[in-house]
Amino acid sequence: MSNRKSECLASSLVKGVNHAMSRLVDIWDGIGIMEPQRVERMETVKKHIEGLLNDMITEEEALKHRIKTNIITFEKQLDALCQELSLEPYKLENGLTVLQIEKCLRLRVEVLAKEKAERLKELHGLQQQEKELCVELCVTPYYIPTGSMPSSTQLKELQEHIDTLRDEKRSRAKVFSGLREDIRKLMDEMGHEPETSLEKESVCRDEEIFLLTHENIKALTLLLSKMKEKKESLTSKVAALRERAVCLWNRLDTLEQNRDEFRESVQGTLSDQITQWKREVDCLTELQKARLEDVIDKVRQDLVAVWDKCNLGPEQRESFNSHFCDDNFTEDLLARHDAELLKANNYYAEVKPLLELLQKWEKYWALFQEFERKANDPNRFSNRGGALLKEAKEKVKVQKMLPKLEDELRIGLEIWEKEHSSAFLVQGQRVMTYISSQWEDHKQQRDKEKSERAATSKKGDVTTPFKTPTKRAHGGTGGPTPNKIKKTPNQLTKVRSFSSSSSSTFVSVSSVKPPLTQKSRTQEISSQRTPMQECNGTERKTAVDISYSDFTSALSKKTSDAVLNSTAKDLFGFSHDGPHL
Repeated sequence: MSNRKSECLASSLVKGVNHAMSRLVDIWDGIGIMEPQRVERMETVKKHIEGLLNDMITEEEALKHRIKTNIITFEKQLDALCQELSLEPYKLENGLTVLQIEKCLRLRVEVLAKEKAERLKELHGLQQQEKELCVELCVTPYYIPTGSMPSSTQLKELQEHIDTLRDEKRSRAKVFSGLREDIRKLMDEMGHEPETSLEKESVCRDEEIFLLTHENIKALTLLLSKMKEKKESLTSKVAALRERAVCLWNRLDTLEQNRDEFRESVQGTLSDQITQWKREVDCLTELQKARLEDVIDKVRQDLVAVWDKCNLGPEQRESFNSHFCDDNFTEDLLARHDAELLKANNYYAEVKPLLELLQKWEKYWALFQEFERKANDPNRFSNRGGALLKEAKEKVKVQKMLPKLEDELRIGLEIWEKEHSSAFLVQGQRVMTYISSQWEDHKQQRDKEKSERAATSKKGDVTTPFKTPTKRAHGGTGGPTPNKIKKTPNQLTKVRSFSSSSSSTFVSVSSVKPPLTQKSRTQEISSQRTPMQECNGTERKTAVDISYSDFTSALSKKTSDAVLNSTAKDLFGFSHDGPHL
């Protein structure tokens, strides 16, 4: 279609030229221009037409050259842009003219140049945000080579990096805020005035005074730790002064009303409380100096009470006797008594678990002896109200607990003695020796009773037999049911005459004592003989270590003169495996 238009236009152009020349010839004929002049004029027309056409051809040739040059330039720019923007090389469609190629390349270059400008603008904005965050957080920026064009992936990663930094900033800001608030509270509680620049900045209300760096967080954390330590120190000091004041109140018999009034008046920061308690302690100390004798007597009573709780023997108390009996009441003597009382209290707090364990053993040891005493009671079977079943359960419990407690004591004592490199003594005797002596005493008492029964049997002393309660036969008339084994008088005598010794325990009960004179204090120390100390007398033989397990294994051995039928075994509290305690 376009070709036909251009051909028609060319044909019309030729016709127009021919028509113009015809008119020129007619004009020349009418004027009478001769042939030479006509030729001259025609040459002028020809020259003019040819010049015009040549100018047009030159311009079109220049246009063609410019288009080709543009194509080359655009191709180079396009390649560079694709490389910078990390894009695939641009491919033209087949069959395009030079003008179409130039247009496609030009438009593509414009699009990529716009994209490049947008990326650079976005990069600049992101880098500005990142720079501010990196300065605040003191971290390394996301690396993008200087002068290079960032790819879409790099821009995305940079944006994610900025988001991460913002989250980190919020997190650190929260930590900073919490640390500074805690430090401010601690300083307010203690009444501490900021001294260093860090302390002053930490209590400042300006939130932007600190860079949110790890170093600053560490510095604030360390400062908070120091403030906590200082608070603990002040709290301990307040507690120590309070305890000292209470001790002095007790010694000086201060009225409870006065104590309560002072406690209510103690207010303010820890520093203020320390000042108030210290003032009170100083006043009480001055008052104490005027009443040294009464105060020292009261400390001695407390000291004796703690010694009793620790079950210390005379040998263990002897090292302090010279001061305890000293009548020269001075502040130095009071200080020595205070130090000894503190030492005794610390010792008691340290050995309290062992003492409680020993008291628990004594409790079950007393139950064990009580059960053996009941085993020899001929009336024990007369109770049909379930007491025997309950007693049997208690025996089983005692049977389990005694060896268990002895093992726990042995292990605890070994650990304590290993840690302190010294023996653990109670009333001057080792605990396991005391336990062994209790079992040995029990064994000797049983042997003594056995000998007495044997001697009684030889003299023909027969004890009146007792009957074991029998059950009524189902549907019967209530008559007695014959026993399966007929018991002899000797058997019954042996059963009734078997008894156990009743060993006393040594647990001391502290009581309030009046102030002691020198003579009475000396007599009290020398007369404080508990059952435990009686066990340590010179008349006692050296005890051989014996435990519950040894005792039960010894009892399980049969002797030639023992008659163990079902009733006797039940009375003794034994089974084939050992005692039923």
